[in-house]
Amino acid sequence: MPKILFISIPNSCTAMLNLSRLCQCKQSLNAVQSKLLVSSRNGFSNSIISRQIITTTKTHRYNILGRLSLSSTIKSNSIIMRFCSSTPKPKTSKAVGYWLLGCSGMVFTAVVLGGVTRLTESGLSMVTWRLLGEKMPTNEEEWQKEFEKYQQYPEFKYKNQNITFSDFKWIWYMEFAHRTWGRAIGAAMFLPAAYFWYRGMLLPDMKIRVAVYCGLVAAQGLMGWYMVKSGLEDRFHGPSDVPRVSQYRLAAHLSLAFILYAGLLGGALRVLRPFPAAATLQKIKELKSITGLAHAVKAMTFITAVSGAFVAGLDAGLVYNSFPKMGDNWLPDDILAFSPTIKNFTENPTTVQFDHRVLGASTLAAATALWLLSRGRPLSPGARAAARALAAMAWMQAGLGVATLLCYVPTALAASHQAGSLVLLSLAVWLTHEVKLLKYIPK
Repeated sequence: MPKILFISIPNSCTAMLNLSRLCQCKQSLNAVQSKLLVSSRNGFSNSIISRQIITTTKTHRYNILGRLSLSSTIKSNSIIMRFCSSTPKPKTSKAVGYWLLGCSGMVFTAVVLGGVTRLTESGLSMVTWRLLGEKMPTNEEEWQKEFEKYQQYPEFKYKNQNITFSDFKWIWYMEFAHRTWGRAIGAAMFLPAAYFWYRGMLLPDMKIRVAVYCGLVAAQGLMGWYMVKSGLEDRFHGPSDVPRVSQYRLAAHLSLAFILYAGLLGGALRVLRPFPAAATLQKIKELKSITGLAHAVKAMTFITAVSGAFVAGLDAGLVYNSFPKMGDNWLPDDILAFSPTIKNFTENPTTVQFDHRVLGASTLAAATALWLLSRGRPLSPGARAAARALAAMAWMQAGLGVATLLCYVPTALAASHQAGSLVLLSLAVWLTHEVKLLKYIPK
């Protein structure tokens, strides 16, 4: 069984000892280069240094040169040394990681497709729901039956009375594509999960994660129909009532999608860029602020996206199409027009748009501050790249949001803005993973 020598240098990088010069081996040493943040008694090193993990077998013997003994040299240089002999922990197959990554990509596509479905007002064209999918009409008679069913519901009665048969087909195809893609995600999730589980390719912690992912996929499908059902109910009677889905259910539907996406991406990273097995998670003072701010940006990105669902559900992007002011004022007169006051934050389009602006600006400021803070911290190249990309994407996302508002919410720009929120969340997940990798110190 191999023995592994881990060396950490308490005082500084300059005290590193090249052990290969102290030893004469019958066989050559196998050295694996990796990167390590060096902890010391005096604090935390401001750089990432190279370490060598030197492996030998029981048959290897070291002969110390001259009067210089290995133990005395280590002691005199204040080097902390630990030998360990253990079998490596089992690892989850890379295939599982690529499967989770692929599923996260499918969820990304579903979110964008759902946004386009909402923007084209196609979501209420299909008035029935079946677990295994609806049959696509194959002839004119079947299409006519679908159209007649659509005519019995509020969207046609109060809004789309003049819709043509060909236009109805187009919005029906859009909703059908969204639902079919959602069921494809279910198949891509459940079938491989059963295979990996049966073959014993999932470790206990990954089994829990996969079970949660499968539960979220199922919940997402049910929430999708529950959302659509709210737009089919006969509750639109006022002169200004517009048949549409409940903004609360739309926000819940989008929230589940974002949670599922972030979970799948995080799970994939844990497999494809795993935390070291022979190491312990340590609290590192110099990374505390970076860690906290990175998690804050991730949470703020999620909250801002959820507020965007309320903007979409209430068509709030069309009430004030100016920036940075809302009309002629920084604070609109009708921002608290509803009573009780709490209703304004979820039902008043003016307040909902104002909240989304504030949350977007706050997320941008936090992402920029995170990048500035990261420049003076001991980060790996991957973490530093993630921090830069996160800040750049935050500015791009803010630009897309302003352009969408000023152009009166065109489909292409609005869909790009929604996709941008997922890209921003992806970068935040990546950054938090990279920072956590730096906290694993060899035992």
